This record gives sequence, C-alpha cells and structure tokens, in this order.
Amino acid sequence: MSTASRPYPIVQDLIESFARWLKHRRELNELRQLDRFDFDRIANDLRIAPDDLEDLVRHGQHATDELPKMLEQLGISAARLGQAQPLLLRDMERVCSLCHHKAKCHRELAHGTAAENFHGYCGNATTMESLGRTEIASR
Repeated sequence: MSTASRPYPIVQDLIESFARWLKHRRELNELRQLDRFDFDRIANDLRIAPDDLEDLVRHGQHATDELPKMLEQLGISAARLGQAQPLLLRDMERVCSLCHHKAKCHRELAHGTAAENFHGYCGNATTMESLGRTEIASR
C-alpha cells in the first residue's frame, strides 16, 4: 500500500512499528522461558557462544541489514560469497549484528561514503578487504 493510498500514513507507520516491537518483545519472553540447559544446547547447535546468541536475539532480526548494503558498495557479491563461503558470511553477519556503530554505518551507507570510511568503524573491515582482493565474491 503506497503512502498516498493510506489515509493516515504516519499513524499507520506508528502502528506497524509498535506491532514489530511487540513481536520482538514476545520473542524475547519466549527465549527467557527456556532453561539454561536448553538455551546452551541451542547455542551449541548453532555453533555460537550462548552470550552471543542472547545478544543476537536481543538485537532482533534486522541487526544485519547493513551488511549486504556494505558488501554491495564494496563491489562484493553477497550471493556469491554465501555460495562459496557460507560460514564466513554467517560469521560476518554475527559481527555485524553485534556492532556498536550501526548509526554511523547507516549514515555512511545512505550517503554512499561507506566504501571510503568503513575501515574506521566496521568490525568486518579486514575480512571485507581480503574478500575484495579475491575472485570468490567479486561481482
């Protein structure tokens, strides 16, 4: 539904944002209901530390939205990388979702300056630099 066809787009956006927030809160509550053994088992199955899993869930499903945009600005194909090195891409997603520089990254991506400046704040900078020099992920 386009903004022009919605009678109250600001109100609708607020309602949708609130609904997403509620859904995320429910997911966190479900996670808290697990006992420590089950939670640790899930983390082990995913091959990540339990503390990292807790942080990943807390950050939500959009915590890695910047990564494909950053890869694109660097000329790296996320699809090819996912096919050639899925575990590396998964680790990059983990690093991205735990990042504390989301606002800066988001601004740089929006202004198209991320490729020049990501070295100063991106936890995946070294990995992306090495990927940029390989044929595996290049577009």
